[in-house]
Amino acid sequence: MEITGAELFVKALKEESVTTLFAYPGGQAIDLFHALYGEKEIDVILPRHEQGLVHAADGYARSTGKVGVCLVTSGPGATNLVTGIATANYDSVPLVCFTGQVPTELMGTDAFQEVDIVSITRSISKFAVTVRKREDLAETIKKAFYIAKTGKPGVVVVDLPKDVQRAYGSEAYPKEITVNGYKPNTSVHWGQLERALDILNNAKKPVFLIGGGVNIAHANREMTRLAEITGVPVITTIMGKGTIPTTNNLYIGNIGIHGSYAANSAICNCDVLFSIGTRFNDRITGKTEEFAADAKIIHIDIDAASISRNIFVDVPIVADAKKAICALLRKAKPLHISEWTNKINRWKMENPIDMGKSGLTPQMIIQSINELFANAIVTTDVGQNQLWTTQFLNIDEHTQMLTSGGLGTMGYGLPAAIGAKLGNPHKEVIVISGDGGIQMNIQEMATAIVYELPIIICILNNGYLGNVRQWQEMFYDRHYSSTCMCRRRSCGTGCNTPNPCCPEYTPDFIALAESYGAKGVRVTKAEDIKTALLRAKQNTKTPTVIEFIIDRERNVMPIVPPGNPLNHMILQSEESSK
Repeated sequence: MEITGAELFVKALKEESVTTLFAYPGGQAIDLFHALYGEKEIDVILPRHEQGLVHAADGYARSTGKVGVCLVTSGPGATNLVTGIATANYDSVPLVCFTGQVPTELMGTDAFQEVDIVSITRSISKFAVTVRKREDLAETIKKAFYIAKTGKPGVVVVDLPKDVQRAYGSEAYPKEITVNGYKPNTSVHWGQLERALDILNNAKKPVFLIGGGVNIAHANREMTRLAEITGVPVITTIMGKGTIPTTNNLYIGNIGIHGSYAANSAICNCDVLFSIGTRFNDRITGKTEEFAADAKIIHIDIDAASISRNIFVDVPIVADAKKAICALLRKAKPLHISEWTNKINRWKMENPIDMGKSGLTPQMIIQSINELFANAIVTTDVGQNQLWTTQFLNIDEHTQMLTSGGLGTMGYGLPAAIGAKLGNPHKEVIVISGDGGIQMNIQEMATAIVYELPIIICILNNGYLGNVRQWQEMFYDRHYSSTCMCRRRSCGTGCNTPNPCCPEYTPDFIALAESYGAKGVRVTKAEDIKTALLRAKQNTKTPTVIEFIIDRERNVMPIVPPGNPLNHMILQSEESSK
């Protein structure tokens, strides 16, 4: 029996166990939507913007462990995916993004809504391809899902010309596939692991540095066991947070330019750095020449290209994080390093990350979330809100954090929460966003309303693009250039501090939330935090927006100034040291 390419597309989604499709229609994808009409096995979700759509698919994928799937039309529909594709690919999120395309005979003629999306996305995806023949369609889709979810996960873009969608051909869909030149590593080199274990067992001051690869591999329990058996302290990147429970005594904190004093100090003073699943990017290393300068470095990563790219390592191991950790567990043994762990614990006690008791602080808000939500998914936007969340949010096997780590994409938090809630309807989902980031995809409030998703949206409103403003304060002579969100044309030419004459904030987030049909509440005092969160928790029909009015010049501390090694930390900002 012959069927159209569009009908085969729907069959392929079913064969790949796709039950949720994030999709926005258009002329060059209309045949695909026609084939989806009345389909009961696939829930087609219509967000309000393609960027919101791809972030929602990303949040769905991260929170469920499944492949997220997108469908958009050609031209602007496809280009609106670009930021979300890069966001997901940087963080190794498995997505398959289908884009409509003009008929093959019109490709290259500057036809209406024609763009070469494959060329545009090739450098920011794992694989991108245009299907030019109907007979290649089934194999290409099968290949797309296989590549997206195997090895180091990532984004695959499949461009579907309109004539391929309409053409008739076989209904067969392959059960398995082999991709020439693509062979993900599935083994563990035991000889290298034994070298690593020998170095670790002889260490006096070892640390584990854990990145997002361990979360992606779902090796959290195994990593916790490895840490507890060996007694080696654990430091994480932002993306690695949660690989062991943050309440575990062996967890030290995050590393990097906003890492904790204890974590950064431990990296600078360790003699063995055992890293798993991290790229050693500039946000965590500081000045690379002085990063773990006296340590032997072991690096396990599924991506061979990530090893010794930024930091030279002594023992490279290309392997899946979970398989490597399980292999290590077979021969791991306790280390006698109490003097070292006691020193790290003293660093933690003497220099905790603490915003103090005065005013309505992000720390109070996030700690209240810790107390009131024991089984939640927390998404963040990017900026100060993200950094505070990664500092204070408790994560264990019941609580998950989704954030844009590699690309740092503002506008991620709200649509990612929508995808997470659709994939996890029985879990509470909370967005932590800034007043700048929330406005980048605020239209997705309508998506949350129409799909009846009771997500809780916490807006930390300081009236600034806070992270850039903090850098302007600390390193650019307080020249607040284009970071004040209250600024009007009638304001003066220079801005370097808020004052009582500043204009009112636009928009009124509570009125805006209510105009969408959501609930809204504004919090200005610390004693009202828990009341507002409990009220939101009880609203199970619609989203709730909680606007927290925080200090306008509150900073994320500690901070490592640009170009400095990790042990050159500024621990307190001026206002907290007075």
